[in-house]
Amino acid sequence: MHRVRFRDPAGSVRTGEWHDGELLFADDSYDPEEVDILAPTEPTKIVCVGRNYAEHAAERNEDVPERPLLFLKPPNAVASHGDTITLPAGKERIDHEAELGVVIGEQCRHVAEEDAMDVVAGFTCADDISNRDDQDLEQNWVRGKAFDNSCPLGPVVATPDEVPDDASVRLRVNGEVRQESSRDLFIFSIPELIAEITTYLTLEPGDVVITGTPSGVGPLEDGDSVEVEIEGVGTLAHDVRIP
Repeated sequence: MHRVRFRDPAGSVRTGEWHDGELLFADDSYDPEEVDILAPTEPTKIVCVGRNYAEHAAERNEDVPERPLLFLKPPNAVASHGDTITLPAGKERIDHEAELGVVIGEQCRHVAEEDAMDVVAGFTCADDISNRDDQDLEQNWVRGKAFDNSCPLGPVVATPDEVPDDASVRLRVNGEVRQESSRDLFIFSIPELIAEITTYLTLEPGDVVITGTPSGVGPLEDGDSVEVEIEGVGTLAHDVRIP
């Protein structure tokens, strides 16, 4: 199943199913082009994982971490499928980062690896947009990672049975493939990540864990169109505006 949040023509926010090119809610169906697709969840936080692909660590000239490298994005970072993202002005380099997002289905703490998938509602696409100018100058990455609209999510939450263990992760800019890999190349698996994260903090329903980006990250420019495609989930699309 592919669950989707959208605003219908009357302005009501609905949570329905995306099926065969239609959005279904109750007895009604909608054309995706005629409604506003919303972020598929409203997280209290987004827990991000750095350097979870060895090739990405190498392209950043950084070591593979011995334990998951974690940081946070706040709710203001969330953007939706179809949005035009306004990025900070005056920066030398702001990069795209395609990632598989894990949507949490229940409040949880101290989750064992073997139980981790029980708390997963499903998967979504994410773009961890990164302001490298400031990220490379600070340790806490607030300016580099937590700015407004720096985490487009969507367009749906796909239940785990829809997404293969080796699901492909791909990003295109203006139709050109920039990133291409798969989730089976993670350094730390999803159960390992959830177990580690919930050792330290409580995850709430709707929170998202974004699982790291493959190699091929690159700069965004004003007017770019970005697509993040994950096998079994679908394609998240957004445009870029840089003042």
